[in-house]
Amino acid sequence: MVALAALPGRCRDRRRGIVSPLDAIAEEYLQSAHMLQHVLIADLGVALALVAVRGPLSLFFLPRDLVAPLARGATLRRSLSFLLRPRIAIVLWVGALVAWHVPALYDAALRHPLVHRAEHLSFVVVGALVWTLLVDPAGHRRLTLGARIGLAAVMLWIGQLLAYVFVFSFHPYYDVYAEQPERLLGLSPLADQKLAGVVMMVEQALTLGAALVLLLLAARRARAAAPRATPEPV
Repeated sequence: MVALAALPGRCRDRRRGIVSPLDAIAEEYLQSAHMLQHVLIADLGVALALVAVRGPLSLFFLPRDLVAPLARGATLRRSLSFLLRPRIAIVLWVGALVAWHVPALYDAALRHPLVHRAEHLSFVVVGALVWTLLVDPAGHRRLTLGARIGLAAVMLWIGQLLAYVFVFSFHPYYDVYAEQPERLLGLSPLADQKLAGVVMMVEQALTLGAALVLLLLAARRARAAAPRATPEPV
């Protein structure tokens, strides 16, 4: 069994990827750690950043001298407007989520640093698109409150379906982990793969589930605050 204490130094020696002990475990030993890394990048990290932008962090998030020219760029604005169309954003999110878990692409990302960086970058981009629609940090109201509730529910449903593929698997899907002679924490490749599915289920239940509850509460408050129509006298 590999000592956990040795992993941070080993990670620094590689000088690639995301510099943390989790990165070393994810790339070399445990699929469940890699899944945790993915959901932190694509869901939790992006969601927290966008929520923070809605609050005081918006004053310090990006320098004004950088934001102003970007905001005036017609090409960038058109591109973002296209990518933030709900159907485009959700298709890109589902496509990235599914494609990068296909065994050939998954193994390629683990074996080639540039492919791995492209994988992580795509997760950040598609995560930012869908969470921008959910959080609406700039108040553009691209979606109604009801549509945001529907989007959160669809994302949660799709994520759970993908997680089931791992939780109810009968054999390891990824050669990199199946052929690893050192089994960290004594997990077999199949048990590790099932744990990866559980990690995905729990993380998405916490992030998207929390978003869904908050949106439902906002809808309830909106209904309560709406003026009630009084019947006309007969």
